[in-house]
Amino acid sequence: MSNATPTHNYYLPEPAGYPVIGSVALLLFTGGMAMWFNSHALGPWVTFAGVAVLVYMMYLWFGKVISESEGGLYTKRVDVSYRWSMSWFIFSEVMFFAGFFGALFYARLYAVPELGGLDQKLLWPDFSPGWPTSGPMPHDPFETVNAWGLPALNTLLLLTSGVTITIAHFGLLKNNRKQLIIWLGATILLGMTFLACQAIEYSHAYSEGLKLTSGIYGTTFFMLTGFHGFHVTVGTIMLIVIWFRCVKGHFTPDHHFAFEGVAWYWHFVDVVWLFLFVFVYWL
Repeated sequence: MSNATPTHNYYLPEPAGYPVIGSVALLLFTGGMAMWFNSHALGPWVTFAGVAVLVYMMYLWFGKVISESEGGLYTKRVDVSYRWSMSWFIFSEVMFFAGFFGALFYARLYAVPELGGLDQKLLWPDFSPGWPTSGPMPHDPFETVNAWGLPALNTLLLLTSGVTITIAHFGLLKNNRKQLIIWLGATILLGMTFLACQAIEYSHAYSEGLKLTSGIYGTTFFMLTGFHGFHVTVGTIMLIVIWFRCVKGHFTPDHHFAFEGVAWYWHFVDVVWLFLFVFVYWL
């Protein structure tokens, strides 16, 4: 790859088959999940094959993008395109979680009180419309998760990680590689600690009877916290990739959008968790 500074305004890569490979991977993944949910023997194998193909595609595609960036092929206009793309991606993620929060608020403010109203007493005479609830249908008893236990610790971990990644960013802007690598590494450790605490929390919740099938409370709890945990996992992987790139000497004070994009994503994950802590665990 040439290291010469491009003279054109916008770099156009050569046609590649990565989107096609990614589409095949997603087809295998979704088809495998459907088979798995319907107890088909091949379901898990097809699902894992889809994940493997997707990871392979991302390794090739992202590796090519990194080589093009480090080869000096990207201009300021390309940088602006990446910034807009990442902004719209994070906006789509905001809408994703807004849908789940909307379901939670609708259940708490409208559906559950309606099921406990006078006109529903003939159908559900013993139902109490308080929250948390598993709904009017009988479910196994469960215990809710105490907000001031592991959830409060996880809140502290994520808020601290927002500080450490900001310190790492300042180190990059000052071209202080030691500060960049140390504090970015601290952010990764905090993210991994968060995931370990969430795994412990889930194990304890299941032992106390709280499951995905525990009515409307169990469903909203695990869908919101589970998808957030998935996003933390993805963000931690992204941070690890960026950390290795920093160790290799990638990024300069005026050319480091990959770092900024991951930092934006990580701050988004932090903000979502604050809403989760307040509306899922605390209130």
